Amino acid sequence: MTDGVKLPERVVPFPRSISEEAQAALRRLVDAQGVPVNSLHVMPAPEDRDAWMQVKAAVDRQYAAGMKGLAGTLKASVETRIVGDATVHVATPEDMASAERAYIDLHGGALVFGGGEACRVGAQMQAVLHRVRCYGVDYRMPPEHPYPAALDDCMAIYRHVLEEYAPDNIVIGGRSAGGNLAAAMVLRARDEGLPLPAGVVLLSPELDLTESGDSFEVNRLVDVVLAGSLMPNNLLYAGGADLSHPYLSPLFGDFSQGFPPVFLQSGTRDLFLSTAVRMHRLLRRANVPVELHVFEAMPHGGFMGAPEDRELAGEVARFVRERWLSPQSRPASGGIHLSPKGAPLK
Repeated sequence: MTDGVKLPERVVPFPRSISEEAQAALRRLVDAQGVPVNSLHVMPAPEDRDAWMQVKAAVDRQYAAGMKGLAGTLKASVETRIVGDATVHVATPEDMASAERAYIDLHGGALVFGGGEACRVGAQMQAVLHRVRCYGVDYRMPPEHPYPAALDDCMAIYRHVLEEYAPDNIVIGGRSAGGNLAAAMVLRARDEGLPLPAGVVLLSPELDLTESGDSFEVNRLVDVVLAGSLMPNNLLYAGGADLSHPYLSPLFGDFSQGFPPVFLQSGTRDLFLSTAVRMHRLLRRANVPVELHVFEAMPHGGFMGAPEDRELAGEVARFVRERWLSPQSRPASGGIHLSPKGAPLK
């Protein structure tokens, strides 16, 4: 007997229930035979360092080229700081609403890509959106720097920002791999006794490096952006560490010991959809204030500028404003109760 549901071969259409711009974005990412073009790219084996370095260089060039034109349209200055081993791009918007508030942005890129110029421009984007100073953490990545280098960098920058801002005036956000690091750094900050931020924004977050969720199968190839498994990236990032540890897969963390209010987002075609759904239920059971926004037919990372993306940006901006304006929703400091599951992983 088959232990699962056997699906007949079929074509999954692009739905008319989304905007024409969103439909066009989906169509651009499949070839004439209906195969997602991203599924044609195979990542190297985790131990093939030279191949990873070549892929990383090519992807970073592509990211930088894509961001080049956008950078000139963003009304925010940016400076780069070095804090210990960590690099951070500090973006200041021209129309800053408050000098007392800060947003920490953790870029996506499958835990391997997205640093450098893409990270700089991402910090400017968030500074403009929230009208506050944004700290874009250009965290170290494998193959040169496997876990825990990226998380160590995030923690170093969080401590740096805490020297300049009250924790109640800090919000941390990340997309995809950045969502993984955002959740992991708050868990670790709590475990290390640091005060917690006012809120956390997790956009299509990669919270489960073990890839145990239902949508890793149901949405495989249906997600035209992230068409299949990221396990090669996950193993490269972990560097031999246990993928199920909460600092690598925050979905398996203990949130009953305290966590800030959370904004969670995914899409019905996102490979990470069930991860977001499971995280939502986990946070609710721990009595953590949480919003879950699931967008119709949205793949991983959004529609590349369609109206639905602008709606999502508006929802994020609203959530962040509310965290700064609603003292009753602010979290208590961490460190009072330490979870055994949150013990540092060596």
